[in-house]
Amino acid sequence: MEDLGPVAWPPEPIRTERLVLRGPEPRDRAAFIELLASPEVHTYLGGPRPRDELEREMSGAPERWPGSFVVDLDGSMIGQILLRRATGHHRPAAAGKADLGYLFLPRAWGFGYAAEACAAALGWLAGALPGEPVVLTTQTANVGSMRLAAKLGFTEVERFEAWGAEQWLGMWSPVTPSS
Repeated sequence: MEDLGPVAWPPEPIRTERLVLRGPEPRDRAAFIELLASPEVHTYLGGPRPRDELEREMSGAPERWPGSFVVDLDGSMIGQILLRRATGHHRPAAAGKADLGYLFLPRAWGFGYAAEACAAALGWLAGALPGEPVVLTTQTANVGSMRLAAKLGFTEVERFEAWGAEQWLGMWSPVTPSS
């Protein structure tokens, strides 16, 4: 995965009704470690990383890089949105397109925060890179992620077997006003 290319970064924080999408800050370190070490979060992502390893690797502030948004609720990180260029994607339909990823702490599940944050990130991307299609890949067994993809307007491109499970690849295209 690579960054999005000619996009000014970091953007101004993106505000929604309940959330702020912003760059990572030193105060987010503990939440990042919790997110990456969570067995629940990584059920469909190959498993969590060991907490002690994360503590060593992330000795200071979380790394800032284009396409990585912290999802902030009332001043605390509850998740992360990732927008990266899928240059090395092994599915031809996804190669080179913007790729949406997201991780949310289990305590933030079930409140619509992922839909709100992802919709805001997609809206930002549509303004930054007009007409840019976005892909999303998830395991078909991940019912919550499949529901979120549908809610966001992703349509199925294909299903395929990878990492020992059936995967779903969807695509989202920004709506362009008719002339």
